This record gives sequence, C-alpha cells and structure tokens, in this order.
Amino acid sequence: MKSKIPIEVWVPDLTFPGWMDRWYKQGADFEKAHPEFQINVTGKDFWRFPRQVVEAAAEGRTPAISEWYFYMTQVARDSLAQDGSPLFTSVEKAIGGRTDVLGEPVVIDDIIPPMRDYYTYDGDLTSMPTVGTTSLLYANKGLLRRAGVTELPQTWEDVDAVCRAVAQLADGPAHAITWSVHGTFIQQALASQGGLIVNNHNGRTGRATAVDLASQEMLTWAEWWRKLHKNGHYFYTGKIPDWAGTLKAFADQDVAIRISSSNDVNYMFRAAEDNGFDIEVGIFPYNHRVPYVGNAIAGTSLWLANGLDEATQEGALAFLQYLHNPRNAAERHKANSFLPLTYSAQALLEEEGWFDRHPHHRLAYDHVMRFPAGVVRERPELAGQVPLSEGALFGDFAGNQDVMTRAMGDVLAHGLDPLERFTEATAEAQRLLDTYNTYALTSGFRDPENSPTHSLSVEAFSEAAAGRDYSAADMEAVVRLHR
Repeated sequence: MKSKIPIEVWVPDLTFPGWMDRWYKQGADFEKAHPEFQINVTGKDFWRFPRQVVEAAAEGRTPAISEWYFYMTQVARDSLAQDGSPLFTSVEKAIGGRTDVLGEPVVIDDIIPPMRDYYTYDGDLTSMPTVGTTSLLYANKGLLRRAGVTELPQTWEDVDAVCRAVAQLADGPAHAITWSVHGTFIQQALASQGGLIVNNHNGRTGRATAVDLASQEMLTWAEWWRKLHKNGHYFYTGKIPDWAGTLKAFADQDVAIRISSSNDVNYMFRAAEDNGFDIEVGIFPYNHRVPYVGNAIAGTSLWLANGLDEATQEGALAFLQYLHNPRNAAERHKANSFLPLTYSAQALLEEEGWFDRHPHHRLAYDHVMRFPAGVVRERPELAGQVPLSEGALFGDFAGNQDVMTRAMGDVLAHGLDPLERFTEATAEAQRLLDTYNTYALTSGFRDPENSPTHSLSVEAFSEAAAGRDYSAADMEAVVRLHR
C-alpha cells in the first residue's frame, strides 16, 4: 500500500471548546477528498507559538503550514532556515496564477481587500489570511435612550455629546464609556486618521527603520482620550490592558458604552442578556475634523514553508484553499464571529439568511468594507468603496505596543503631557526597533535563544505578567479578542 504524504500543520490552540476539533475535522475531511495526503494538525501554545516554530526550524523540522499572529508578520518574513534561505515562501507565487490546486478552487483573488492587503507586500500575497477582526462600539441601549440618545455615536464629537447626556442622568452610571488601554485601539484611531507608526508607509514600501509615536494623529487621539478621562466620562480601571475590568464595567452597567474587538460580539451580547439589558453595536468612532482614511485589522495568517518537495507543497497549497472555500469560511465566521474572509463566504451567509437572523454580526464586515455614513454624506463619491488599510509591518511590534500603552497609561493615571510622554515613548520604541533590525539582518532568527526581547512574543506583556497588572482573565481575553 502506497504511503500517504504527511502535511504538518501547526496552529495556536486557543483552548476554546471545539477549537481544535474543528481543525481536526477539516483535516480529516480534506483527506477524504485527497486520500494521498495525511493532514497532521498540531495545536501549540498561543503565547510561545512563533518561538516554537523557529526552534523547530533550527532543528530542521519546519511544519509545512504554520499560523502566525499578524504582529509577527515581519518576523516571519525575516526568519531564515539554517542554510540561510527564507524559512517561508510566498503563497501567491507558489500558486503561480492557477485557478485550482489539485481540484481545490484557488480563493486568493476572492479575499476581501482589508485582509488581503495586510498580508500583501510589493504586490505579493505572502501568506494566507486566516481570521480577522476590527474594533467596534457596544452600547447599553436602555441607558442611552434614558439619556435621550437615539443614534449611536460615529465621531469623536458624537461621543462627547453622548457622554455629556449620560452624565446628566440622575441615577446613571458614574462614567459613560470605557475601553482597554491596548494598542489595538491606538492602531485603529491612527488608521482612521491616516496616521502611521513607522516610516516607509508603515513598512510597506521598505523595511521600517524609524518609529514615530508622537505623530500629530497619535497626539490628537491621546489628547482626546485624556480629555474624556479628565472630564469624568472615560472609565480608566487603573490597569493595563484590563480587558476583564472593562467588560465587567459594561456588564454591571457602570458604563453605557464599551469599545472592544468585533470578535467580542458574542461575549458582549451574552453579558447584556445575563444582566437584563439590551445592546446595540456601532462602528469605532473617528475624528471628523480630518479625512477618514481606513481601518485597522487584527488576525492571523497561514505561512507556507520554503523548500518543500513538490508533492508536499501541492498538498499544502490545496489544503490552504480548502480551508477557505466559501462553506468553511462561512462556518468559521458563525462559530467565532471572525470577519468572513472572502466575498463568496459573505454572499453565502447572506443567501442563507444568517445576517437577517444575526444582524449584529454584519457590522464588522460593513465597517471594514465601507466608509462610514457620515463620511459618505460629505463625500458621496466614496459610497460603497473599501477604506484604505495600511497596517504596520515592522519588527518587535509587540514590544512597540507595550511602549505605547504604558505611555497612554501614564497620561491617564498621572496627567502627563501627551507630547512629552509619547516623545519619550518614541525614543524607547526606536531602541527596540534598532535592536530588532540589527538582529534580524544578521541572524534571521536561526538562533532563537538569542533573539531580542519580545521579538518572538505575540504580546510583550506575556513575558512579564507576573510583575505587572495583568490578570489571567486578561491573558484569556487577548487570545479571545485579538485573533
């Protein structure tokens, strides 16, 4: 009997009920259609996943497919095998313009632009997007109606007005709004204003070599945030990031609004139901005083190992297409509220009436695919267009995020001047990027034990949580919300 061709697939195990079971089933179903292959799916630790892949590569056993968090895209691009060759190869180049691989229809041209664009460099889709999220606004409908608010805020100015209205409630919450002090929301605020974190168009036109955490867009956002807090409207829990604390404040109706990930929609609706109030979902508010540019996304992508033999590479490519066919992509959205990856998956969900029955699941897709209504009213020519997304691509993203969130925490907790604190943060983040680039360009992560701090970490704080204000609930929430 002819032996099967093994395809090693490594993914972070999120430990959700049924998470790995779905992966195993997809592997088994693919094997039924392609009996010449054996799909070996292995769940790995979410926090140490990049390091585990690099360590395996150092031993000459790189998995054919591995799923990397979006912060780690530059690390994946920079990683080298022991012979100095790139650890990964381009998915698009490996497909080579074909419309199917082993009978599995190629779906890369069907991927929605916000997801495809993030993982595309110099016109080449390097890795296969897997799941995606963006940021949304969740509101306690009853509290807002009591305050006379009939429409969810879309702009920062709208948020100011809603906060003032909520503050006037005689028996209302102590604060109107909250969100975690996390880089996700900073990235979204910058993206909507067209702000960048690093040079060379956020690392898109060349390797990022300079950080700017004190840009006009950053300072405008930080000052608005500080003002909300100073005026008593924004609830700062005193911890970073404190996902659990901000969720509890919303569930307990201590705030009327919480901003969080689109992947949090099921948990937010459950919190509202369990505590007896109705909930509404809106877009992440934007600065109406400057042109609206785009959205930030979070998520993961699947990377194809370089140097595979032809049969193994063909099987791996076919499996990548199978994972994201319309049915599988639609079911992934239903199970975990991730963005539908492709136009076809979205169309299938619409056709089956999913969004008619669950309209709150449609908003995340609409948010990343269309300009906000307020922007379209001012510029009708933008109606139906996809906002530009220029997500950052640079080394030690996790360490950089830790720097910016600590800076914002100091602004909130100690009333520090945003310009001074974020200028200081820029210098700190620049040192991290310089260290990363020096290491990446000389080692290429062939020696993972000597990699710079945070470079192989999904979240910088995960390595120092014991000495910081990060709870186990925060750890769980980061996995839940930012996949």
